[in-house]
Formats: sequence, structure tokens, C-alpha cells
Amino acid sequence: MLNSESLLRELRDALHEGGLTGSFLVRDLYTGEELGIDPDTELPTASLVKLPLALATLERIRLGEVDGAQQIEVAPGRITTPGPTGLSRFRHPARVAVDDLLYLSTSVSDGTASDALFEITPPAQVEQMVREWGFRDLTVRHSMRELSETPAERFESADAHLAHALAISAGTSGRGHRVPQLDVARANTGTARAFVDLLEALWAPVLTGPRPGRTSRALPPEPAARLRELMAANLLRHRLAPDFASDAATWSSKTGTLLNLRHEVGVVEHADGQVFAVAVLTESQVPADSQPGAEALMAQVARRLRDRLREW
Repeated sequence: MLNSESLLRELRDALHEGGLTGSFLVRDLYTGEELGIDPDTELPTASLVKLPLALATLERIRLGEVDGAQQIEVAPGRITTPGPTGLSRFRHPARVAVDDLLYLSTSVSDGTASDALFEITPPAQVEQMVREWGFRDLTVRHSMRELSETPAERFESADAHLAHALAISAGTSGRGHRVPQLDVARANTGTARAFVDLLEALWAPVLTGPRPGRTSRALPPEPAARLRELMAANLLRHRLAPDFASDAATWSSKTGTLLNLRHEVGVVEHADGQVFAVAVLTESQVPADSQPGAEALMAQVARRLRDRLREW
């Protein structure tokens, strides 16, 4: 095993210089070797909560409790601020099947579609199912609607930096926050390790060959397979995808964004057979809405962690 202490120091310094803190973890899904930076730091999950929501919904479809073909009338989101997608921007009601709401929620990150699914399977029920599957460090407390009621929606676009300044400055040492969506005692939360554990369980059924000493939490195979498909179809590919997707590698993922939070979790499958789960949950200390440099830095740090694991 290669000594990684100097690499981790270098990456921590790069994150500090770039105004980022967060929780990183990369795991080889065959060997279990992993490398991370503060992987157990709890953070609000923003749209990453759509993964447990999708898994719970798919399991209820498998059990016959929910009909995937059922048409749901969805009220228009009528959101005009930058960011939201899909039904969230619709101006008129629409009828959409549950199966298609799952696609919109997971692959397009449509918050209005997610809330329609939360009407079918409320947050408390999603969390109960997550706990029954053994994922103790993922919490599901509220729907997506709360995420569209932050200080960002109260400022004009030219003043978006003020909302980010509040997000940066109003936290406490115990990770409480004046903005409830950023308070770990009130928000949907998780850690990089918790999401890597979830990804490992989702991908375990398709890993071929020996996995010495590896035991993954058991998930129903049909919901896991469909969620892998939805993550492979993720349309938001500006964050980690540029550093992980190529002709020789596929990248399946889900992003999450809220005020100064920028997250992405996913699995990279290499043509040589290696498979890695990657989870990156970050907070920016820079009061700006558009930060392409932060997006690039997140990806570079995650890739270098993956590259070191590939050397072992």
C-alpha cells in the first residue's frame, strides 16, 4: 500500500486555497480499499436525498404497494429562479406516471417531481426503509419544497451573493445553522461514507469476480437495477463527470446543490474491470453563486483520490 499522507495534505491545502471544505471518500468496490478526507463529516444532502427517495419508491412498486403506471396530476412549480428543472418550471398542471416521475426526480433532478413522489412515500417512511436496509447515517426529514424556501429566493439574482454570505457566516461549531435547510439537526443529512455504502450496495449485484472479505448491505435487486439505470442517465454532468467519464469509463451519479453546498456521488466503471464508488459533499466559503473553479476543484480532488487507489 502506498503512503498517502502527503497526498492528503496536498489535497487539503488545495481545498483550503480554493475556499472548499467537505467530506470526500473513494472506495474500490472489489477490494474495499478506500481513501478520503473527513468522510464522516455530516452535511445537509440537498438533492442527494432523491436517491433514497427513488429507492424507497421503486421498492414499493416491486411490492405492489405503488403502481408505476399510475398517472399523478402534478401542480406546476412555476419557479423562475435559476437552477430548478423539469416540472419545477412548468406553468400548467401535468399528468405524469410514477415511473416517469422517478426519471424526472433522479436523472433530471426535478424537485417538483420529487415532491410528487414524497406525497406517495412521505419522508418519515423513506427514512424508515433506509434504516431497515441498514443505512444509519442517512436522514430524510423533509421534502424538496423546503429547499426552494431559502434566502436565495428572497434576493434578486444580482444579490445572490448575499444569500451565500449568510449561508457561510450563520453556522455554528456544532453544525447548527440559522438557515434551517443547512442545520444538520433539521435538514436531510448524510456523509460521504454513508453514500459510498449506499452505492456499494446498489452496485454489488453487478460486480463480477472475487470480492475478498466484502459484504454489502442487501438491497432488492430490481429496485437497485432501476436506480443504477436512472443514475447512468443523469443529465447534470458539469461537476465530477468531466474527470470520470471517458470512452474507457462510464460514470453514473447524482448531484446536489443548495446555496453554498455542492455535492455529487457516483460510481465509475472502468473498461479494465475496476469499479470505484465516489462521494463528494462540499461547502464553499466563497460568497458567490457561480463557481466553476470550485466544481473543477471538487472533481480534481476526487480523481486524484481515485488515481491513488488505482495504483494500489
